[in-house]
Amino acid sequence: MRRWNGWGDDSIIYPLPESAARFLTALVGPGTPTPEPDFKEVLEHVPPTRLPAHPLLDTTPLVRIQHARGQSLPDWLALRSGLVDTFPDGVAYPGSSEDVRQLLQYASQVGAAVIPYGGGTSVVGHITPLAGTPTLTVDMSRMNRLLHLDRASLLATFGAGVSGPDLEAQLRAHGLTLGHYPQSFEYATLGGWIAARSSGQQSLRYGRIEKLFAGGQMETPLGTLTMPPFPASAAGPDLREMVLGSEGRLGIITEASVRVSPLPQREDFHAIFFPDFDHGMAAARQVLAANLPLSMLRLSTANETTTTLALAGHENLIGALEKLLNMRGLGSEKSMLMIGFTGQNTIVRAARDEAIDICNSHGGIHVGRTFGKQWQKNRFRTPYLRNTLWEQGYAIDTLETATTWSAVPSTIQAIETGLSSALESSGEKVHIFTHLSHLYPQGSSIYTTYLFRLAAEPQETLRRWQAMKHAASQAIVAQGGTISHQHGVGLDHRAYLPAEKGELGMAALHSLCKQFDPHELMNPGKLIG
Repeated sequence: MRRWNGWGDDSIIYPLPESAARFLTALVGPGTPTPEPDFKEVLEHVPPTRLPAHPLLDTTPLVRIQHARGQSLPDWLALRSGLVDTFPDGVAYPGSSEDVRQLLQYASQVGAAVIPYGGGTSVVGHITPLAGTPTLTVDMSRMNRLLHLDRASLLATFGAGVSGPDLEAQLRAHGLTLGHYPQSFEYATLGGWIAARSSGQQSLRYGRIEKLFAGGQMETPLGTLTMPPFPASAAGPDLREMVLGSEGRLGIITEASVRVSPLPQREDFHAIFFPDFDHGMAAARQVLAANLPLSMLRLSTANETTTTLALAGHENLIGALEKLLNMRGLGSEKSMLMIGFTGQNTIVRAARDEAIDICNSHGGIHVGRTFGKQWQKNRFRTPYLRNTLWEQGYAIDTLETATTWSAVPSTIQAIETGLSSALESSGEKVHIFTHLSHLYPQGSSIYTTYLFRLAAEPQETLRRWQAMKHAASQAIVAQGGTISHQHGVGLDHRAYLPAEKGELGMAALHSLCKQFDPHELMNPGKLIG
């Protein structure tokens, strides 16, 4: 059963090795566990619904609290403390586009705000109901089937509520794959990926969701928007670009056609260690420029490399690795690069040899596939570590941006400095580590994780998070980075969007939302005010 106030299946536990616990204690101090709320008491505080009955509507307290929040740190604080102050008034489960049209008409008639709900994995507040207006949450999970497969065109059309595992299972039955693997893959949905402009871990081969999204259908308060899956078009602005990243403000995506690929013959992930981050970055850029058939390049800073090895457990294996790397001259500043090779057997082998040669020329030490196999095995289990850390008294959160190569080093430094200085007044420490997760010829994404101790009171923990989030977001804006490369805007990034879009751009976004949703029913407050 899925956790109501944490990540994932409640039968899955990601244990923290004792050595890792000692590592964290040394960095930020002993954890400060907080009491768990009583679920029955939380249910008793769900207020009566303000919505009239509808055949597709469920207004029971259990369902409403299960859809009350996502996975942002403010969401976790609300759920983990039991101090949830807003709820959807009801949750509807449509089974067709016609059902969605009926629900939008119903919402218009009763004056309800509408929140589209995919897998509930948003980390920036996309699905949080706002106070005041009655709220209808539309859960798309029943619209999860493969509706049409055009094998010749490599196009597959799905109900937009299909989750990552279900989508891949239905494609793999035909020897195909979408290849879109965000860390939230276990629960996130196709419609959510499109609405938030998602990026998968192997985007170097398959592309971000905007490359994979070919067309589809969106139901809006003013009618149905149909987007044919043309391979290309010069017929004016591309309407699909309005839907990508729209975060539920224009309507509800009900069907999506995506560009799929034959399953690769082989997929290998290798780890290479460099003397420092600069050597690793130079090697990664040269590997990227060689246009090899790669699916992933992921480069960790020294702090993240150290943290990854410390949290892995397997003390004998890690100890042997450290000894080997020390003998080769790599010390505490070492940086790990993970490379994914995907494709035909012969091509993968040739690409691997070429990439390793390039890395060797930059002082890289190839250590084989052991770490790559472990990463591939656990890549969708890693979010479960968040549950374990919270129970031991630590909060962990992430933020991300993207910028040009010339600005990558200064942006990383500015983000990490902002985060570390934000808690100085409270005397608390924060552990920060960063990697480059999606590399492009012109620049890279930057993905930063930060860990700190929970306070005795949830309000103080929230204050600490707000201080760090604001400092890091200001640093991103000052450095000229995007406020989000893959998580979207939601509530948490909304204040920083005008710096990126400008006055005219923000006015255009407001006009676009008003055009599709004149009464402002669709996910109000998200993306733009």
